[in-house]
Formats: sequence, C-alpha cells, structure tokens
Amino acid sequence: MIKTLAQEKNNPADFLNQAIPNPTKVPDLDPNSAQRFANRELTWLAFNWRVLDLAQDKSWPLLERVRMLSISSSNLDEFFTVRVAGLRELIRADVRQNTADGMLLSEQLALIDKDASDLMEHQQVIWADLRRELAGENINILKVEELTAEDTDHLRQFFLDQIFPILSPLAVDPAHPFPFIPSGGLTIALQLQRMGDGKPFQVLLPIPSQVDRFISLKSAKGALRLLPLEEMLLGALDVLFPDCKLVGHCIFRVLRDSDLEIVDEAEDLVHEFESALKKRQRGVAVRLKISANAPEKLQRLIIDSLDMDASEVFTIDGISGLQDLSEICALGPKDMVWSKYSPRVPERIQDFKGDIFAAIRQKDMLLHHPYESFDVVVGFLQQAARDKDVLAIKQTLYRTSHQSPIVDALCRAAESGKSVTAVVELKARFDEAANIRLSRQLEKAGVHVVYGFIDLKTHAKVSTVVRREHGELHTYTHFGTGNYHPVTANIYSDLSYFTRSKSLGQDATKLFNYLSGYAQVGKLNKLSIAPAQLFDDLIAHINAETKAAKEGRPAQIWAKMNSLIETDVIDALYRASQAGVKIDLVVRGICGLRPGVQGLSENIRVKSIVGRFLEHSRIVCFANGTEMPNKGALVFMSSADWMGRNLHGRVETLVRITNKTVHAQIISQIMAANMADVKNSWVMQADGSYVRQSDENGFDCHRFFMENPSLSGRGKVGAKDVPELAHGND
Repeated sequence: MIKTLAQEKNNPADFLNQAIPNPTKVPDLDPNSAQRFANRELTWLAFNWRVLDLAQDKSWPLLERVRMLSISSSNLDEFFTVRVAGLRELIRADVRQNTADGMLLSEQLALIDKDASDLMEHQQVIWADLRRELAGENINILKVEELTAEDTDHLRQFFLDQIFPILSPLAVDPAHPFPFIPSGGLTIALQLQRMGDGKPFQVLLPIPSQVDRFISLKSAKGALRLLPLEEMLLGALDVLFPDCKLVGHCIFRVLRDSDLEIVDEAEDLVHEFESALKKRQRGVAVRLKISANAPEKLQRLIIDSLDMDASEVFTIDGISGLQDLSEICALGPKDMVWSKYSPRVPERIQDFKGDIFAAIRQKDMLLHHPYESFDVVVGFLQQAARDKDVLAIKQTLYRTSHQSPIVDALCRAAESGKSVTAVVELKARFDEAANIRLSRQLEKAGVHVVYGFIDLKTHAKVSTVVRREHGELHTYTHFGTGNYHPVTANIYSDLSYFTRSKSLGQDATKLFNYLSGYAQVGKLNKLSIAPAQLFDDLIAHINAETKAAKEGRPAQIWAKMNSLIETDVIDALYRASQAGVKIDLVVRGICGLRPGVQGLSENIRVKSIVGRFLEHSRIVCFANGTEMPNKGALVFMSSADWMGRNLHGRVETLVRITNKTVHAQIISQIMAANMADVKNSWVMQADGSYVRQSDENGFDCHRFFMENPSLSGRGKVGAKDVPELAHGND
C-alpha cells in the first residue's frame, strides 16, 4: 500500500498554513487603484528568474542545471520577439494607454529593459560558474589557444569538409549594402586588412545554424572536450581570407518581431499564413545582443544598419546564444542528467490487454502525464483507426510533433473509410508552418480539415470517437489540458480524461459542430466553452464561494494554472478574499494578482511550482459548502488559463468532473500534492517578488507522482479525509 500525503506529512493542510505569507501592507498601495494588479511583463520575468535559479541548485544534476540556463535564454528570446516587440509597436504607433497596473508603456519598457539586462548579466555569471564545474567533471569548453596540434589538424580537415562549403561571407561596403540578418542567428562581424595594399574592409560571417554549435574533439575516456563553432571559424580565417589580417571582430545576434498579421477576410487562409510566415523572418529588429569586445566602428555599423535604438542593444560579456548549451546536455555522461523516467501504463489497460475502449467502458479514466504514459492517448486514436466498429473520429490539433503518430492515425482512419474531422489551428504561435504541413497531409488522406475561426484561436484539447456497440452508437471522449504532442507530454504535467459519458459526449459533439459549422452550442450538460459561457460560469462559481463565506459556511478555492491576469477574475477573487474565502493558487508563470495584502487579499496565497517537469495542467476546485478536499467540492479541468485571451479570444473548455474516482484523484491526490509541495515551490509576496521555500527535504510533488500510482492505476487517494470512493460513470 502506498503512503498517502497524510501518512507522509500528517495533513496537506499543514503545508498550506505554513506557506501562507503574513498579510502585508505594501507602502502606498491603494486597494481600489490600478496598483492592486501586479505588472504582467515583470511577473513573467520573475518566472524566468525562477527558471534561472534552478541552474544554481546544487541538488540538481549538473547538466540539468546547464539545461535550465539554456531554457531561461530561449524563454527570454521569445519574450522579446513577442511581448516586447508588441509593446514597442504600440509606442511607435503613438498608442497612449496605461497597463492594467497603471504604468505608461514607456515606464513598463524601461523596467523590462533593466530587469532583462540584470537577468542576462546573471546568466553569464552562472555560465562561468557552470563552466568551471563542468571542467571539474572533465567536460571542457575550449578556446582556440587551448587546442593541441592534433586538434588543429583535425579541425582544419573538418572545416574544409563540413563547414567551408556552407559558409557565405558577406562584404559590407558601398557596393555591398548591409545584408538582411535573420532573427535568432549568430553572426561574426570582422574588420580585416589586406596584407598587400593595407586596405581595410568589413565582412559579416553568418554562423550556419545547420551545424552543431559545439564540436567534439578527441579526448580521454570519460572526458569531453568541446569547441564552440565560432571559435573554430575565427581560427580558420586564413582559409576564408588568405593574405588578410584580422584587425577586430565581434559576435552579434538580432531578434525580430515574430508576430503575424493576417487579413481578416483572407479567402485562402493557408496561403495567407504562408505569406505571413515569410514576412516574420523579416520583422522589425527589436533586440540586439553584441559582444562586449566589439570595436566601436564595427558596433556603430551594426547598430545603425539595423536601425536599433540604444535601449534595444545589450552587450554580452561572455558566450552569445546560451540556448545552444542544451547540446552539451545530450553529449555529456548519463549520470549528470536525470535518470530516465518511464511513465506508467495504468494497470486497468493492461488488465484489458491494451483494449482502451474496454478500459473506458468499465469506468472513466484520468491519466496524469508525464507520470502516466501519453502512449495511451496515441493508442486511443490508433485503436479507433483500425477498429471496424468505429464510424467517426473528431479531433482538435493545436500543437503536435513533427512526425505525429496522432496525425498518422487520423490519416489511416480516413483512408479506411471512416468519417474523420480535424480542427487544425493555424494560429498556434511558432507552429504555424508545421500545422500547415500537417493540414495538407490530412486533406490528402481524405480528412475533413477545419481551420476554425479567423478571430478566435481553437485552443481546446478534445477528441471524440463514435463506435457502434450492440446496435447502438456510443461516444468515447478525451479531454486534455495539454496539446496532442507526444514529445512535450514527456516533460509537461497535464491531465487526460477519458469517458464514455453520454452527457459529455453530447457536449463535445456540440463543440465540434460549433467549430466546423458555426452551429450555436446551446445548453450544455457538464461543459463550459469560451468565449460563450466559460468566463461567466467561472465568475459565478467564485461569487458562490463569496456568498457562502458571508453566510458563515465553509468557503474555499483551489486553482492551478499557468497564468492569471484577467482583471475581472482577479477582482472577483479579491472580493472573495475580503468575504473570508480561503484561496490557494498554484500559478506557474504570469500572475497579476497581489496576494497577502491587508484589506484586499489577506486570504489569498499564490505559489509557483518550477521543477523537473513543466507544470501545465489547469484545474479549479470550489468547496461548495464543504471543507476541502472533499467529495462534495466542485472540480473542473480546463484548457484555459485565466487570461483575457483565453477567456474572451479563444475556444476553450472547462469540464465538470462528476465521476467519483476521477473527482477524488484530481482534488485529493493531484491538487493536494501540489498544495503540499515545498521542494519546487516559490511563494509570491504582496510586492510581486517570490521567495523560495527553503526546506531542501520538504515534500516534493514531482517525486510523489513518480513514485505513487494514481487512482486510475492502483493507487490510493492522497488526503486522509477523503475515503476511497465507489467507481462508476455518471
């Protein structure tokens, strides 16, 4: 028998009480003013500081710390190309509006630039420390002057065979204007002088992205010697530019606005997106990172040619392109990364010898990824594709993998004569090109491909399978909190809910009819859909808890999400707190709510869980007149974060969970463990800062989920005051 949370650490509620910060009076904060909101962009940067903090955590394997440094760098790049680019565009357009927290756009950008600059400086400090630790473990990142004669001979041949043919040096002079530099690529800028006539000239040397950033060199057994590609290129200038002298050089990297503009009335949506994707790479430059040793003349040339403002330029005293450090993690020894974790396959599916439909028929089933295998989701669709009794499949696709087994299953199903409909979202940021490719693959196989709405992203994660059983049609439905992406499902913490519930099957069918034929959804049984009802239903549930608190009944809210910035929702939570509702929120990233403020939010605690796995599931539980966790609470899982774009500008789902086993699994195992977590948790303070919980040996929800089966397996409920409940569907 497994240990419950209660057996591990007495009662999960003890952790909640310990972690709630004391109510704080923030100087000059007017609870009725815009100051009641924390700034969206600064709280995102705070999240990336938490990611970076893990790169310093000595309890983590060394190469996993390198990986977190890499992730913090790629996160920051996306932040600049999307969020900062959008803010600068508003300023250029002379849009005069304050942010939700009352700042002018210019004030916000100044704070972003300062915080981002500090973050990038800290990244370089951490990299210097990690580099020394790596050297202590015989993993050495070399410079040209550290190479042996044998290294030099090997690299010369490697350069001629593998690198030289794909290089394109680009002169810059009156006859050769400054070339277009794509977003994200590294470029070496060179000041050279001809040996014969002494004439100076300038050249840009784009570093090819098709080649690994780090080149492995011969080393002793158990050691690793790596040379950055730019170091090799600088060492091979005599081949590229014979009879020339290097006068000066620098490395720079430009980031461009990556947003897409789509004409609302585009007749061919796919063609319009293809055109927009080509323009993305030519977007306005929004950030320039340039090495600190850049000669002044070379630096001026780059900045002026890219039309950059001084506030958009960052000098880097260290290595550029830190996101490429992830390559080292794949090259290093296995004992310096997390030991491989193999997700569980629920025993009930094994009992039915892999027949997923039979397992779902017995009772509803909830899978908690990555602890339980996403192969079950893939197998659900693969089994449907080959099952002669399956008549129809409907599927939403927001993001999926390059060679997607789900797309392959849908194609096979259509080719075998089944009715297959796929709702493909072309506006999934940075996956637009991939989604265009898969939509054409699906159409070629005979799948009905629907692109949803021009003005709404389809972010819901739903699939339905209609099967004939004993002369009757039954709908098997899958609802997810994450994407149908087998690769990210090994890293992201998400929920998959399988049911043969008639009411939920009808709800899902109405949703697909809405997406494919614009049919109004009408009254739904256990599903709320954004933008139609989800926001109103969410506010209504919060208000119901507020009313219960005012009447002296138990009132409590547990919620988990990635982001919380919708101001009306935050204000509803503030009112609930003021009425006495106890509110505990797990918000991984952006959070515009200020917890623990006297007279405003003293009953609200917010914490962020950042650890080995990326928290991605969206869950909300309302006490409904009970003490949580309790079987009488209202439990929901969702595809939506509590952001304006999700609640008002996307098609999202909020699924009411009434099946007793699944209900208990979510509230008493998953949410109780998240609330109890100490090891991976940072607690948000009233001023918007975060404090990491310092108990190194404290409860670790990720470890708990890895070690203990869920209720959909053969596990026990996590909280002592929720008994094991009878199984069965609604």
